[in-house]
Amino acid sequence: MRSRAAAGGVMTSPFGPLRVIARPQANRGEVGRALPALRAALDGRGLAHDVVEVSSGARAQQAAQAALEEGVRYLVAAGDDPTIGGVVNGMLARDGSSRREDAVLGVAWSGSDSDLPRTFGLDRTPEVVAAHLAGDGTMLIDAGRAEFVDLRGEPAQRWFVNVAEVGWGAHLIRLSARMTRWLGRLGHLLAAYGAIRALDRQEATVTVAHTGATVPVTEVVVANGQFSGTGMKIAPRALPDDGKFNVQVFTGDRSQVFLMTQQIFRGEHLPHPQIIEWQSPTVALAPPRPLPVAADGQFLGYTPAAFSLAPRALRLKI
Repeated sequence: MRSRAAAGGVMTSPFGPLRVIARPQANRGEVGRALPALRAALDGRGLAHDVVEVSSGARAQQAAQAALEEGVRYLVAAGDDPTIGGVVNGMLARDGSSRREDAVLGVAWSGSDSDLPRTFGLDRTPEVVAAHLAGDGTMLIDAGRAEFVDLRGEPAQRWFVNVAEVGWGAHLIRLSARMTRWLGRLGHLLAAYGAIRALDRQEATVTVAHTGATVPVTEVVVANGQFSGTGMKIAPRALPDDGKFNVQVFTGDRSQVFLMTQQIFRGEHLPHPQIIEWQSPTVALAPPRPLPVAADGQFLGYTPAAFSLAPRALRLKI
């Protein structure tokens, strides 16, 4: 990690100096290429800021926690959804309380792999992002807690702010992390086929706050934000401040989600006879055999898994 102070920054935002936590290699290097333009735009507005460059979501979490401990309260995540998720985990304590009550989360969109900003219309150029970051508007949004079994076989939890998945989508995230690094779009396509082959479609009971169903599970979507998978409008009815997840259980064949990609991109896949949709603050499933779990674009582990909400836990710069 390294930090650089802004040259000539003479003003502070309404929330004090901002710290950009950036993962330059995210989005196949798009973040690194966009970072100089973002810095120039912030300097052009005279905004005092510095930049901490990190190499992973875990490093972003450490950087966010360290910033709050230093007294910085305005954190801007620049990277993909795992980068944003890392910053969120650095801002929230295990019980869902903020590590600093006046902390503000900003997001700087810098490429197709960053889906959270799309829900709020923040997927804009560095110049527009800088103007937005200089303002004083905020809103309180919910944060999701994922409880799962980690790769060591131990119970674990992680906060997420956008979308969690169980099944096909989690397989896709696991495989894409390796394949797209070298093969780009072709790697994503190969990962999609690989996820179909890897999926263990099985009967499982999915329980939400008010009901449940025992069905074949291809994919479970637990959505706080509306977009996932590089721009797919997977959850058009998700509202990140309503205290509920938008929950979708895909019950079709193993290839169901892949074959519906175009409909999902447009948010036109609902209603559907092979998709159960609920609004609920909790979700749980424990299938007979473990299914993969991912959240905010990061592969986490396996079921049994449970998801719950911390209402209005984060103050987001809008």
